[in-house]
Amino acid sequence: MKSFEYTITDPVGIHARPAGLLVKAIKGFAGSAVTITKGEKSVNALKLMALMQMGIKQGDTVRIDVEGGDEEAVASAIEEFFKANL
Repeated sequence: MKSFEYTITDPVGIHARPAGLLVKAIKGFAGSAVTITKGEKSVNALKLMALMQMGIKQGDTVRIDVEGGDEEAVASAIEEFFKANL
């Protein structure tokens, strides 16, 4: 498993547009399971509504866990997505 933490910088946090883009990006990595954790809550990153219901706001730090095929490449791509969009 590959993990990294990221602090959200987007003024609105994880809302509909970036959440939808994130789900779409993760779907491109078949065979990898991506979990996003904030505090005690964890969700499958492919579950758009669950992701939005976490209430992740600017300044919140989340942990992203990647399991499955080519974890390094998937985690790196997701980290770049976060930096560019969140």
